[in-house]
Amino acid sequence: MVSGNAFPYWRFSNFYLFYFAVLGALVPYWGLYLKSLGYSSSQIGELLAILMGTKMVAPFIWGWMADRWGRGMFIVRVASALAAVCFGGIFLVSGYWPLALVMATFSFFWNAALPQFEANTLNQLGRDTHRYTHVRVWGSVGFIVAVVTLGPLLDRVGVGLMPQVVLGLLAGIWVASLVSPEHRATAEHPPHERLGRVLRQPRVVALLVACFLIQGSHGPYYSFYSIHLDDLGYRGATIGQLWALGVLAEVVLFIYMHRLMGRFTLRALFMVTFALTTLRWLIIGTLADHWPFLVAAQLLHAASFGLYHAVGIQLIHRYFVGRNQGRGQALYSSLSFGAGGAAGSFLAGHAWETVGPTATYLTAAAACLVGLLVVWRWVGRSEGIGNRE
Repeated sequence: MVSGNAFPYWRFSNFYLFYFAVLGALVPYWGLYLKSLGYSSSQIGELLAILMGTKMVAPFIWGWMADRWGRGMFIVRVASALAAVCFGGIFLVSGYWPLALVMATFSFFWNAALPQFEANTLNQLGRDTHRYTHVRVWGSVGFIVAVVTLGPLLDRVGVGLMPQVVLGLLAGIWVASLVSPEHRATAEHPPHERLGRVLRQPRVVALLVACFLIQGSHGPYYSFYSIHLDDLGYRGATIGQLWALGVLAEVVLFIYMHRLMGRFTLRALFMVTFALTTLRWLIIGTLADHWPFLVAAQLLHAASFGLYHAVGIQLIHRYFVGRNQGRGQALYSSLSFGAGGAAGSFLAGHAWETVGPTATYLTAAAACLVGLLVVWRWVGRSEGIGNRE
């Protein structure tokens, strides 16, 4: 456990800054880059699903090794370096299948790094885990900087610059990982159950199902939001500003999150997350051609990602204790951002061509509403800020 004054704040924040700057480049603009190469909507959905799909296996494989070896940051550093090396292959290939192979190999390592870094950060914070959002907020800053600067830049020079930008940011992740310290475990490990017993608990199953559903509902947003706005006549700079607005709302949420967690139960906050996310997809699906509604929908990103992640990661940290923590964070990443994100992107790609944007977003809203019912019935009935079940 580390006291607040001893916590190496900037050495952790830099990693989040670069990691989510990569996300800020890929999520809004990679679909546009693929579209510029001539790929169809279904192919774009499939290629973006690869980025999410590797999260189904990579975090858990690397998490198992980290928990077994007790070397989480070693895993982070190796994975960060290999992600940059593998992404460099994009300059050597052409065609759908070679590009798919590059995206699969680079994302296998890239997706391995974050869950182990999250576990290391939370362990380093010790009892001050409520301060996590003050560190994680720099990831949101990195995302904002990426989307705001890339929008106008790509308007001027074209989306063909994307591979160089992403490679440079991946190198930044690796450098940041080198200066981030590893949590030194004490000789006494916190008591923990066997992982199989934890995974059979109804509250854990329900939490993972709800996370899968809400991230699956993000499929149309992460894969086709920029393309949707481009088709409606919005300029690249405007699209970038809208992405940035959403993450700016997330930043504000992270800054004040410790107050919300001190006042409301995690269950109540999680239910608000799912309700507001459902509303967000309804607005984007039906009113995206009216910019005031689009602005309102982007402000709801504070709930659909910021509030969701802040509560979700706390619940995972409480349910998976001791040597299960690395695998717990890996499962959270694998089943929500991985399996949920991949399924959402894949289905959105095919739905976009067959039933259109509105029906696709309405389906996303329905999935999120089901997640709300799961949370209401099974998740976090007694988790407040300071208590454990």
